Amino acid sequence: MAAKYRIGVIAAGRIAREHGRGWAECEHTEIVAIGDAHPEALASYAADFNVPNTYLDYREMLDKEDLDIVSVCSWDPQHAEMTIAACSRRPKAVLCEKPMAISLGEAEAMVIAADRNQVKLAIGHQRRFYSCWREARRMVADGAIGKPQRLWSAITAGMMNTGTHCIDFQLYALGDPQAEWVMGAVERHTDHFVFGHRVEDRCVGIIGYPDGVEGVIENEMNKQYQVGATIYGEDGMMVVNDNSLRYMTATSNGWQDFSPEEDATGGYGNAFVDQAYGICRWIEGDFEDYYGKAEHGKAATEIMMGVYESARMHERVALPLQTRANPLDVAVEEGRIPVTRPGFWDERSFLVRGEGMSWIKEQ
Repeated sequence: MAAKYRIGVIAAGRIAREHGRGWAECEHTEIVAIGDAHPEALASYAADFNVPNTYLDYREMLDKEDLDIVSVCSWDPQHAEMTIAACSRRPKAVLCEKPMAISLGEAEAMVIAADRNQVKLAIGHQRRFYSCWREARRMVADGAIGKPQRLWSAITAGMMNTGTHCIDFQLYALGDPQAEWVMGAVERHTDHFVFGHRVEDRCVGIIGYPDGVEGVIENEMNKQYQVGATIYGEDGMMVVNDNSLRYMTATSNGWQDFSPEEDATGGYGNAFVDQAYGICRWIEGDFEDYYGKAEHGKAATEIMMGVYESARMHERVALPLQTRANPLDVAVEEGRIPVTRPGFWDERSFLVRGEGMSWIKEQ
């Protein structure tokens, strides 16, 4: 692979630095431009990653730079708008940070924009590049623990934040099936936002996968923090948490630990580098089954929206989901999930620069 791909990054915050490190450590990519509306953030990112071209208007960057790959690293409500804008300029690929979008309708629009412009659209569920995640998927497919029966995940960082990785793991471990239904419950008494959009205070969900397999997700219910899942099978079980894997099978003679590949996907940081290499291979055509395709990001978004829709409608929701709007927004605005402890707050306000205390009100 001799090509050197030109990278443009949209937004210069915390996750953009993870993307930036991935691109910087990939020998086939070079960050040539950064776009951010905040001058201080722009200058800091450009200095740290030696980026030659800076733009206060990301669309100006898209128009002036001949970009091969665009990283969309903005806060969640801008993912769809910025991804669609990037796709319209027809780079080879766009990498949008997770969650893909804040509604199913936005996710669908992103896929349409990529398809009509022949752009490869990737979603930043970078943990799919963990060696332990890949090994767990292989073991499930090979029947090492027998037929899966139940998956359980718990997180303390919210469903639309780190919780999206838990849902993505369940899908990935099972071979990316189409979920059949979702049953969910949502608690939201405060006017809670994250990254500029409404979220729950707590929620739980049950996901119906094909062949009677069920997945359970818990968010903010207790102190459990498992970015992955415990998978119970007919002949064994496994526990995946970030890039660690323990398993017990009918022939394993008790619990065994899988050792991650130290030189490939041995840790959280390396996943961003492997993600960068994976996108380059996808562009070159030798990675047809790229781990982080948009269809997988859309599937996780649909399940999260299904949890909200189930809480709104008080029913088990069949998938594919028919509601394109964000059901939590609809439920709050209709008064079905009223705010009983008023006062807007965004749990990521500490990331906002300057005097502002909320991103959404400044926009």
